Amino acid sequence: MRSIRIGLLGLGQIGSSLYKLVSRKAAFFQKRYGVQFKIARILVKNMRKKRFSGLDAKRLTSQASQILKDPSIDVVVELIGGVDSAKKYVLEALRSGKDVITANKALLAEKGEEISALAGKLGRQVFFEASVGGGIPVIKTIREGLGANRIDSILGIVNGTCNYILTQMSREGLDFQTALEQAQKKGFAEPDPSFDIDGIDSAHKIAVLARLAFEQNIPFRDVYCEGIRHITEQDINFAKNFGYCIKLLAIAKRDASGIDARVQPTLVPQDHILAKVDGSFNAILLDGDETGEILLYGRGAGPEPTASAVMSDLIDYSRGLESRFPEASKKPLKVKNISSILSRYYLRFSVLDQPGVLSKIAGILGKYNVSISDVIQSERKSGTVVPLILLTHHVHEKEIRSAVERIDAMKSMIRSKSRVIRIEA
Repeated sequence: MRSIRIGLLGLGQIGSSLYKLVSRKAAFFQKRYGVQFKIARILVKNMRKKRFSGLDAKRLTSQASQILKDPSIDVVVELIGGVDSAKKYVLEALRSGKDVITANKALLAEKGEEISALAGKLGRQVFFEASVGGGIPVIKTIREGLGANRIDSILGIVNGTCNYILTQMSREGLDFQTALEQAQKKGFAEPDPSFDIDGIDSAHKIAVLARLAFEQNIPFRDVYCEGIRHITEQDINFAKNFGYCIKLLAIAKRDASGIDARVQPTLVPQDHILAKVDGSFNAILLDGDETGEILLYGRGAGPEPTASAVMSDLIDYSRGLESRFPEASKKPLKVKNISSILSRYYLRFSVLDQPGVLSKIAGILGKYNVSISDVIQSERKSGTVVPLILLTHHVHEKEIRSAVERIDAMKSMIRSKSRVIRIEA
């Protein structure tokens, strides 16, 4: 029976789950795949930290070189997170003749080009199923299951923290801060949730997926990123009145003019399949030219689902399958600037309720080619500040931004910065 010795970098929640999975299902893997997986060495920061029962402490080391330079270790699994140290270890592992498995979407989004180039030069493999979607097999689906397809569109709910917060705001009528605190109590959000709620985590993931699906270099800095921090219960309720819900979407589309890659709060029709994805669940909607739309749905995060995805890569490695972060096409497409996209928009203005406000705002919008499709205006009570909600027809982002900037400058009738949210029909 073949034995595969694993060097594990990191023993946090995912690393611990992987260790337990390898131990608990050892007989299962041997019977099904004819392979004995053994985690031979584990890199940890604190050698004295108390850890879970059943862990062989003799396998722990605080020196990465004891894993990266050990000729008896076949494959390195990187689960430390972050970018700088992870990049250093991954490159060193490749140079030492080892293949790599990583769950690190930030590393791939920001340094994937460099890692891919070195792996290609050395003939090494880099597996990364766990980098996006947790236990959802989206990488394998794009690379293998949809191998006969040209994929031109990806829409994803890829951050469970944000989806949980928006779900609670919609279902329970909570404000953003209360929903965030609830997510933190349940373990869905970190003490510092910025990485999630500001959209950075989702932007890393869509950069990886777009690179894989489009075979194009997607510089992370070019992915437009906007989080949910400023979404209010007002926006949630007004969206419902128009027949929409608000989701944080990761979007990647391509056409002859370039690639549209962005993360944003989005109004989604209530009958859209992604509108039904609630709580901490994730979903990725892929559009293949042969298959049409395919939805992948499940738990996109958490130690057990992510460890399952890492194990999938280990199984593929044991079978001699190849995997590499794809090289970019020799006919590159540029990532579009957000100002060039064409979309419909939800606009919320906080206006002083006085005669002529709507007509003045509509007049300015008209000068920038913004056509109004729907309006909600609260009951008038002269002299008070009220929300004015408009939905637009399709218009370029540059024009909508210019119009809203001009409207916000009208201090005589606008009382706070206006809210602009894109609509994905």
